[in-house]
Amino acid sequence: GNFWQTAWLEFYDLMEGDEWTIFIIGAALVPALAFWGFNGILLVADITGKPTFITRYRIQLGKNDPVDREKLRKAIYTALGNQFFVSFPMLVSMFYIMKWWDNTFSKELPTFQWFLVELSIFTVVEEILFYYTHRLVHHPVLYKHIHKKHHEWTAPIGVVSIYAHPIEHIVSNTLPVMTGPMIMGSHIVSISAWFSIALVTTSISHCGYHLPLLPSPEFHDFHHLKFNQCYGVLGVLDFLHGTDKMFRQTKAFERHKVLLSLTPLSESIPEPPKKEE
Repeated sequence: GNFWQTAWLEFYDLMEGDEWTIFIIGAALVPALAFWGFNGILLVADITGKPTFITRYRIQLGKNDPVDREKLRKAIYTALGNQFFVSFPMLVSMFYIMKWWDNTFSKELPTFQWFLVELSIFTVVEEILFYYTHRLVHHPVLYKHIHKKHHEWTAPIGVVSIYAHPIEHIVSNTLPVMTGPMIMGSHIVSISAWFSIALVTTSISHCGYHLPLLPSPEFHDFHHLKFNQCYGVLGVLDFLHGTDKMFRQTKAFERHKVLLSLTPLSESIPEPPKKEE
């Protein structure tokens, strides 16, 4: 409405219409703040085991309790390296692609209804590209040289969402998210919102906690546990290709829903007791 349009015009005037500065703030700085702000909260829980409000919702009980600090340090350095030395150069290229479109830096914001249409398209594009590139890097030839790095974490944490080999970060992490806005010629505000949503969502998928009211991370957590199941984001292509059959037979599948109470699903839907050998 008028509030957002007015705020955008004030910001645009403050930046004196400098498209490069506006793009870097919108496509790089805001999403990075969303990513590290959200993961900063999770890292406190991972390192200290507090607050218990978060840690009691741990999916893989007994794992990362607390997290290995040396392993965590390596993950943070790699994540920062990927953001500065891989994502940022790709954003430079994206900037010049977006300048071909007339509306990316328009003074008129897209309507909220149109943003929802774009968001749906972005999500479908990401699902298709991520699923197939993810399965590709699981090919034995590529896995041991590229994707194995990401799977060092069989019980992932949020920051591990971009802990990956640079090639994987380009092909499987960044391009699936960037492609939708480039196809649609989206406004920088839409791009900023989508990048922030995508980074926070993938952090939730990797965080290792099934928290109340947030999307369920059980699907991707199971992928890290078993390696050859649950390759996608939404699970649609996994269903079509049958790469979620094992997952559907587990308690994790029963827990794969939005938690609407304060009782951890690991308590209300516990794993069956292990058979004694």
